[in-house]
Amino acid sequence: MLGKRFNKVALGSVAGVLLMAAAACGGGGGGTTASQEPTGAASSEASKGSLKVGLAFDVGGRGDKSFNDSAYAGLEKAKTELGAEIKELSPSSDGSNRGDLLRQLADAGYNPIIGVGFAYAEDVKKAAEEYPEIQFAVVDSASNAPNVTGLLFAEEQGSYLAGVAAATKSKSGHVGFVGGVENDLIKKFEAGFAAGVKSVKADAKIDVKYLTPDGDFSGFKAPDKGKLAAESMYQSGADIIYHASGDSGLGVFQAAAAAKKKAIGVDSDQRQTVKETDLQSVIMTSMLKRVDVGVFEFIKAFQGGAKGGTNTTYDLKVDGVGLSTTGGEIDDIKDKLDAAKQDIVDGKITVPAKP
Repeated sequence: MLGKRFNKVALGSVAGVLLMAAAACGGGGGGTTASQEPTGAASSEASKGSLKVGLAFDVGGRGDKSFNDSAYAGLEKAKTELGAEIKELSPSSDGSNRGDLLRQLADAGYNPIIGVGFAYAEDVKKAAEEYPEIQFAVVDSASNAPNVTGLLFAEEQGSYLAGVAAATKSKSGHVGFVGGVENDLIKKFEAGFAAGVKSVKADAKIDVKYLTPDGDFSGFKAPDKGKLAAESMYQSGADIIYHASGDSGLGVFQAAAAAKKKAIGVDSDQRQTVKETDLQSVIMTSMLKRVDVGVFEFIKAFQGGAKGGTNTTYDLKVDGVGLSTTGGEIDDIKDKLDAAKQDIVDGKITVPAKP
């Protein structure tokens, strides 16, 4: 149920759930799916048959082999399957021009527009007020604005499964977590991972290191810092490290290869997205955060006439998070992972979102 089912069925299951939910809901803000009632610019755009989608990346931009690349996969799918004209923009290294990127896309006639990452929350809110005729979406941030859709994920649930896998596979009973930025979002990854580890080995040792403090987003684009943090953990006895650090994860993989240890990727199936062949084999699995699904489904709903004012959470129930199985290294513990997943889905396990 976890491995092949997730890889092959996830997109369809999410789409099915969203479409059924949308059909059942008449609209209104704060729900779990967007209303399917055409209105305003969305209705006009759909009726014209034209679809111009703009996407503004988070720090690190396209090519991070992780979060941003997953978002782009959803955008590219919209181009292929929905005939969308697409445009993506990347922010400066410090992300200070996020608002400018949204306005550039709006002024160029793109509608809808997607901000990738919680750091876009305030900028999307302001842009949505300035361009009320345009529909926006923001990844990893809730919204109640009438023309903004929040795309949220249960990162703690997917990370719990990563913790179960790490603890089961660890020979030393000592694992690690490297977070890019010490903020509430990345702490969800840490919390879920630690809970999963402890569910298997209550006395397991878990090293935790954040690369930069809250507000300093350079931690998502600092492979050198990721490498140093991981090296220290491996040297102290950890044999598996899970990272949630964007492009900095490359450094974690480099440290794993040098130490002949294992690592767990994040967001995308990093065993496939990391180009360095000598690093692929150290990636035991990756916690999949299906930003691609969220982006595509939002665009598809917009094309169908949906409006904003809603928040959609992608969790284990709809395979919005999960684990990759490339390389077959967790195939032998599939039953254990499936059981943990089902307990979460059934409500028998409540995964903490805070450490």
